[in-house]
Amino acid sequence: MKKLLILLMSTLILMPVILSAETPEENGLAIATEMDRRDKGFKDVTANMLMVLKNRHGQESTRRIRMKVLEVEGDGDKSLMIFDNPKDVKGTAFLNFTHKKGDDDQWMYLPALKRVKRISSRNKSGSFMGSEFAYEDISSQEVEKYTYKWIRDEEYKGMDCFIVEYYPVDKKNSGYTRQVSWIDKLEYRAHKVEYFDRKNSHLKTLTFKEYKKYLDRFWRADEMNMVNHQNGKSTRLEFSDYDFQTGLKDKDFSKNSLKRIR
Repeated sequence: MKKLLILLMSTLILMPVILSAETPEENGLAIATEMDRRDKGFKDVTANMLMVLKNRHGQESTRRIRMKVLEVEGDGDKSLMIFDNPKDVKGTAFLNFTHKKGDDDQWMYLPALKRVKRISSRNKSGSFMGSEFAYEDISSQEVEKYTYKWIRDEEYKGMDCFIVEYYPVDKKNSGYTRQVSWIDKLEYRAHKVEYFDRKNSHLKTLTFKEYKKYLDRFWRADEMNMVNHQNGKSTRLEFSDYDFQTGLKDKDFSKNSLKRIR
């Protein structure tokens, strides 16, 4: 859901970094670091999200979600998702504190049980609310969470792209051995990500559509589509009503306030 180019100057600044990198691993890290740098400073953002679940027979169900994200200086982002419908998930809230190093902190408020449940790091590869997104997929993608390798350059849908492999640092709990990302050279946005399971088989593919730029700096996709090639299911996320720098604070992401969220 990131990245932007600060016009031609940013490209000129980055070029010596990429060209001076001696190994594919150094190139991959340099690209990932630049993607991260270009999205710094958004402070906070809110949006509405439509989650469309499709089973292997093509039948669809939808969920409407409100989303809030807070940028944290020196650490990963904090995020909150609140489910508004359908009735069976209304009031469910998911709170995520991503960390640059170590396990993320994740909690789910389940209104039917009227309690807050902590999500174990051992469950990070589990399905998020029945979707094809895993818990680890919806955390902010911090640079420190992976090691990297530039594979090649390739054209994708008319864009000149870097192809970079991501390897999770937490090999024990991640559901993936690696991810392969197509990142455009002009704006440093991800356009496609292929996920490989613990047997190194192609598990899922995520694609991004309709990027828009906000505050003349920050790129966000209007649509993300995750297809699971092994079970025939897919999940589409449609985003709307992005609003940046709304004044969100740490207190808006309190575990103790989950039960009171409406």
